Amino acid sequence: MRSRIGQLVVAAVMLFSTTAGARAQDDLVTLGVGDAFRLFVEKAFATVIVGDSAVVDVRTDDDHSVVVEPLSPGQTNLVFIDGRGRVTANVRISICGPPPAESCAAGHSS
Repeated sequence: MRSRIGQLVVAAVMLFSTTAGARAQDDLVTLGVGDAFRLFVEKAFATVIVGDSAVVDVRTDDDHSVVVEPLSPGQTNLVFIDGRGRVTANVRISICGPPPAESCAAGHSS
């Protein structure tokens, strides 16, 4: 139990900390609810942390790509961490409501 709490604390700190590497890889993806999207990242990762799992679900395909499944409108981020525990990418995700959603235009910049 104590080990699990420690892991959650480390994940939260990494999620909310900013590093030069994370900022350099910062990107925005905008999708609509139900529009699955394959996201490729430049550097290999070992772990993906989802900021708000009520907004998206993420399936890992390999060490360079994930499939993002939008679940509900909102915003979240995905933090990609390599095998040494370093943040390699921080991707912001914005999910629009089902059509006709006027608050954002679905698309992606990755």
